[in-house]
Amino acid sequence: MIDPDGFRPNVGIIICNDQRRLFWGRRVGQNAWQFPQGGIHEDEAPIEAMYRELEEEVGLRPCQVELLGCTRRWLRYRLPKRFIRRHCGPVCIGQKQIWYMLRVNCEEQAFCLDSSEKPEFDAWRWVKYWQPLREVVYFKRQVYLRALEELAPLLYPEGPPVRQEVLSDPPRCLHQGRR
Repeated sequence: MIDPDGFRPNVGIIICNDQRRLFWGRRVGQNAWQFPQGGIHEDEAPIEAMYRELEEEVGLRPCQVELLGCTRRWLRYRLPKRFIRRHCGPVCIGQKQIWYMLRVNCEEQAFCLDSSEKPEFDAWRWVKYWQPLREVVYFKRQVYLRALEELAPLLYPEGPPVRQEVLSDPPRCLHQGRR
């Protein structure tokens, strides 16, 4: 489903733990990291798509998370020209996303990266709040920034940590997907 402007409706999911660290997933077979995300089916509301994607990509059910909030409006990013498939219609030039912030209320053992037929992630780790901005693919960076800025008060009512002080965490807490 592509809207009249060429954007595919999508949901993004930011999962946090009690230490205000964020789930950061490594895409299968790549050294590319991102938050869970996925398309919205024609017959789905964004929140329904979010819970479906949460289970498909991370293996968590609604009872294992607490919904903290979501962005007020669609956040958009454009695909680089080389990723736009012009030979099939309708042409998708990017994605428009509603971003959700969730807090886990289960043990880490509940995460299951291969609960769907085609897993998105093969490993994951907890990272500091702003770290994804340093590691996400360049064309998604601005939408990640807008989502993290808008949702920060849900985790940091006193104000979010300063971005300049965030250093990359080593991948010491790498969790491999179950196979």
